[in-house]
Amino acid sequence: MRIHSDSFQRHQSLPAEFAAGQPTADGFGFAPNRNPHLAWDEVPDGARSFVLICVDPDVPTVAEMVGKEGVSIPVDQPRTDFIHWVMADIPATVTEIAAGACSDGVVPHGKQNPGGPEGSRQGLNDYTGWFADDPAMAGDWHGYDGPFPPPNDLRMHRYFFRVFALDVERLPLPDRFTAADALTAMQGHVLAEADTYATYSLHPDL
Repeated sequence: MRIHSDSFQRHQSLPAEFAAGQPTADGFGFAPNRNPHLAWDEVPDGARSFVLICVDPDVPTVAEMVGKEGVSIPVDQPRTDFIHWVMADIPATVTEIAAGACSDGVVPHGKQNPGGPEGSRQGLNDYTGWFADDPAMAGDWHGYDGPFPPPNDLRMHRYFFRVFALDVERLPLPDRFTAADALTAMQGHVLAEADTYATYSLHPDL
């Protein structure tokens, strides 16, 4: 199976149109936050649904350093995953997601009913936890919300878009599910998978 995007070149920079954060005249602010176009082919026989996940594996593990003035986050700091998107139960007839079809703009407190293919379900991304203590933004963040890496991070972040072909039409997931829930539920049902990634940074030297 293969996956590609008309919104970015494989392993190259993601345009700010598809990010959640971008440089502004007075620092940094929200970006258009549109989901990128994605399409996949060479789907195996027997595929009955797809799961789509976007993950940044380059997130710093020392939260106190994020955005701290006069401090740079070193490249070799241990990193962790940050989920930007999880969508399950995508019908087997769907092999393309149009740019902006599932996200177009940042929604305070998160999108509650983001767009998507009929029958699909959008899970929680990790902005749910990131904004949990911010009264202006806290809420359940569903669907796609794009990159907003720390401007003081010296590491270029990668954003992996992964699609899984499954042999079941619907996964046993709770209404409020995460990527971890989806990955657990799909065990033993994955026929094939494919991924691509784009890069993004707000550091002025990257």
